[in-house]
Amino acid sequence: MRNSRWQPTLLLRASMLLHLLALIVVIAEPGQWRWALGAVLANHALLALVGLWPRSHWLGPNWTRLPAAAAADNSIALTIDDGPDPDVTPQVLELLERHAVQATFFCVGAKAARYPDLCREIVRRGHALENHSQHHRHYFSLMGRRGIAREVQAAQETLTAITGQRPLFFRAPAGLRNPLLDPVLAQSGLQLASWSARGFDTRSVDSDRVKGRLLRGLRAGAILLLHDGNAARTPAGIPVILEVLPAVLAAARAAGLHFVTLRQVLA
Repeated sequence: MRNSRWQPTLLLRASMLLHLLALIVVIAEPGQWRWALGAVLANHALLALVGLWPRSHWLGPNWTRLPAAAAADNSIALTIDDGPDPDVTPQVLELLERHAVQATFFCVGAKAARYPDLCREIVRRGHALENHSQHHRHYFSLMGRRGIAREVQAAQETLTAITGQRPLFFRAPAGLRNPLLDPVLAQSGLQLASWSARGFDTRSVDSDRVKGRLLRGLRAGAILLLHDGNAARTPAGIPVILEVLPAVLAAARAAGLHFVTLRQVLA
């Protein structure tokens, strides 16, 4: 579990210093306020751009790959977002069981509350269930600290109450965030996790393209991302994840890789 003491990154410390210097300049030389304001606005623009980069480490600790020891052991992680889904998730669970693979499900608290038995089934089968916010707000990265804290903590409470297992990881909706997220995660003992390869399977209906994106990133230490919730469907109406997963799992096995959950790496 992550240490609860928040430590700002170098970028955030530099941003705090810039704001302090801008204030000092305005007080000492009021006529320079335009330059001070311009510097502050440029800094905010930089922070916003960094928040739009899901795999960035500039706003706080972020698992974009498994730790070195896990990679050296040929471990790989499959993460599945936006569920649970009453139609897709059970089929994913059956597929994973046939291949003897364990995955990490980043679940939305409000959906988990609607389908608690499905969440308990995920855990019963040996998979991990982690925090993907309470409502998966599309404007999550624009929220203030109180709003972010409500989303994170509500999902923590919802998922823990359902499964009896407290989430250890958090993934931001769409991977987008702002500098206020990391202190909230530190306080909650949560580790941010993004990915090293994703299939864009909520948008692409071409399962071959989705599969190709994942296979290009298939190597020891990789964190793969697919979706059981909000899954795109092929022209035949099949959820893309179900079309893609068998080939990805087979390719990983052929490469000598084995799947672990994110929380297994912490053990």
